[in-house]
Amino acid sequence: MLSEAEKIAVRDAVRAAELNTSGEIRVHVDRDCEGDPVQRAVEVFEKLEMHATALKNGVLIYVAFNSKKLAIIGDSGINEKVEADFWNSTRDKLVNAFKSGDYAKGICAAVEEAGLRLSNFFPRQTNDNNELSDEISTGL
Repeated sequence: MLSEAEKIAVRDAVRAAELNTSGEIRVHVDRDCEGDPVQRAVEVFEKLEMHATALKNGVLIYVAFNSKKLAIIGDSGINEKVEADFWNSTRDKLVNAFKSGDYAKGICAAVEEAGLRLSNFFPRQTNDNNELSDEISTGL
């Protein structure tokens, strides 16, 4: 799905995005998604224990390559502060790059956008800790 170099680029994008926000960004990639991608993203969110962040400000970017499905979901701390269409610009970054077949670029752009958007509501604090892994997860 993604080469090792692309996985490293995505991890580095997560690290860079989190330099400006206390929000925690994760990327999960599946080959296929049989059902609703939002429901699958919720399952992955729970399995990754993303709800365990102190400010409830984790966000998951979920992509199922073969099924051409994606979802972006945030934890309750984010959802309490943002408008309903908050993730649309992040989704659009993914979709636009995916149309040209550049999946890693799309994921990196979405991660960057998510970090930028989160920084308005959850700016990085001086005592900020990286609470979740920056690595791409797969196959849960």
